[in-house]
Amino acid sequence: MFDEIGIVLITGCGVRGSIAVGAVPYDYNLKQLPGYDTCSAGYHGDDGKLYAGRGVAQRVSDKCQSGDRIGCGSREDRAGQQNTGSASLYFTRNGKEVGSVIVPVPLEKLHPAVGMHSIGGEVQLDLLAEWPSTDEDNLMVVDSHEDNWARLHDMKLSGSVLEYAGKGKSILDVGLAQAKLPLSTGSHYFEVEIVNPGAKCYIAVGVARKDYPKQRHPGWSMGSVAYHADDGKIFSGSGVGHPFGPRCYKGDIMGCGIMFPRDFHLDSEVETNMYRRYFLMIDL
Repeated sequence: MFDEIGIVLITGCGVRGSIAVGAVPYDYNLKQLPGYDTCSAGYHGDDGKLYAGRGVAQRVSDKCQSGDRIGCGSREDRAGQQNTGSASLYFTRNGKEVGSVIVPVPLEKLHPAVGMHSIGGEVQLDLLAEWPSTDEDNLMVVDSHEDNWARLHDMKLSGSVLEYAGKGKSILDVGLAQAKLPLSTGSHYFEVEIVNPGAKCYIAVGVARKDYPKQRHPGWSMGSVAYHADDGKIFSGSGVGHPFGPRCYKGDIMGCGIMFPRDFHLDSEVETNMYRRYFLMIDL
């Protein structure tokens, strides 16, 4: 059973865009997309339809494109209800519900599933995505995520949104948000979405040592490396950057990760605490 909404980011539609998300039993036929066979349901990006067993479909949206986020969740978990004979599943596109179906299988016997049937199709999976509460009694209950951060300098945290709160008048007016835990083999990647680029999109993501100076952009000082949104350059312990990727704008998603060797391991807790911590620095 899945307690939260599972989401995939479509990073490549492939030739036909045949990408689907849904829920299926454990012994589901792996040659069928979710929703094509009995006791399953799926939202298909190539035609914007919901399928609920044996190909029964209803159109709920336009065709999905690269960059769209499509997801599936259980309505029983959201509403706190229980139904031992069937499961009510809902589907989303870019954070908005597009439709729902009833599957004649208890929720605890269903598993999140992603199906693809097109050369070049590619998605990024997020099984821990959270559905925002719509309960009026809980509108003021917002997880500030403060426990995730070891350092916040000239940064305002609202839920999962970080906002620059500095003066922005000089090169020293840099905002810093540094995570409490380091990247590891179990959590080796993170990403941010640019909600507001500010005047010049001075936003950067990367990794840095624990005591990185709070008034230096990531990548500018020793012990750090970062990708800068405003010019698309990579900086590694120097104020001189090198061409790396495209410039980023509102709506773009920037990420950073470590490709650990297969046999990588940390020998002690001390080494773990010394390992580079990831961070986000913003100066709007």
